[in-house]
Amino acid sequence: MTVDGAVRRIGGDERRARLGVRHRLVPELRARSAEDVARSLVALHATDAATVYLSTAARLAEPGFAEVERALYEAGSLVRLLAMRRTMFVVTGESAPVVYAAAARAIAAKERAGLLKYLAEGGGWDEAWLSEVEEAVVAALAAHGESTAAQLGGYEPRLREQVVLAAGKPYEARQNVASRIIRVLAAEGRITRRRPVGSWASSQFRWAVAEPLHELPAAEAKAALARDWLAAYGPGTEADLKWWTGWTLTDARKALAAVGARQVALDEGTGYVLPEDVDPAPDAGPWAALLPGLDPTPMGWQQRDWFLPDEHRPALFDRTGNVGPTVWWDGRVVGGWAQRPDGEIVWRLLTGAGKGSGNGSGNGPGKEAVAAIAAEAERLGGWLGEVRVTPRFRTPLERELSA
Repeated sequence: MTVDGAVRRIGGDERRARLGVRHRLVPELRARSAEDVARSLVALHATDAATVYLSTAARLAEPGFAEVERALYEAGSLVRLLAMRRTMFVVTGESAPVVYAAAARAIAAKERAGLLKYLAEGGGWDEAWLSEVEEAVVAALAAHGESTAAQLGGYEPRLREQVVLAAGKPYEARQNVASRIIRVLAAEGRITRRRPVGSWASSQFRWAVAEPLHELPAAEAKAALARDWLAAYGPGTEADLKWWTGWTLTDARKALAAVGARQVALDEGTGYVLPEDVDPAPDAGPWAALLPGLDPTPMGWQQRDWFLPDEHRPALFDRTGNVGPTVWWDGRVVGGWAQRPDGEIVWRLLTGAGKGSGNGSGNGPGKEAVAAIAAEAERLGGWLGEVRVTPRFRTPLERELSA
């Protein structure tokens, strides 16, 4: 509310201006470290290993994979957690206890319950058996250091046991228990992913014993996470916060109340900002960006009409709702991009541009936008060099452009 008690209206232009500044997408406001990027976005999507690097590079003053490697594997200041919406994220070390208590702990409990059912039905193993195997895995990592899943199977042979899935059915299959057991140990914060085998874009990780996280009460952690989300993504609606966190609507409402969130009027209804964030935000000027699939910015809200036109969605999302690589101009998604086998970064405008041209026309982005987007494509291609990246979740436009 404003001083006179009236609810302030925040329109799409101001929301897009806030996005550019707070998400480090305005060139003059790019970050100096991977940790600063993660703090600005609360959490980096990490289901696709390459997303962490590409999302960070888009927001660094001097992009490079070495900076992310330093934070993840040398300083240990960024950590991976299975958290909101049962999705893998990378967060800062200081925010990890909050994210774990607010979202990851409940998910880990569900993962453990599912694992016990899976083991009992597929192989007849009980909780005592699982506990013995888990203790042996942690002990092996303590003794041998960073190890792959295959190496852990050599240290603890019971990881190579198999369960029978759909027994007696035409599609009966056998599956090693290792991946499910390792997943639960990681979800509970007992072990952690370390440097992958191969390049930074690889998803085959080594594992190590994790440092214990400081335990926080769930309500306190949810309030802290809601505050962080509002600082980065506000204004947002109850539905946005509920979707992003994976909480119930009741949890979202309690967390908003706990931080004293103020109501504002949005095009889609009632939104919320932090008490100290009601005043108008300055516009830092137009900016261009090429963001990877599952980047935190397009995945930050459930309701996206104010920056992503409906007509773009069939080209930019896969069938399960994963966003692909996007081209941005001044706070709006205006197209998509891809990397071809020869390394070239190609992009296409979806508003007012000819097929494959990248030249603004009609009501679409003009010459300034086209030049800025082309510069970002060149910047991205120069940073990637000889590295080739294929998104884990491929979308229609990305497939077409990369062919």
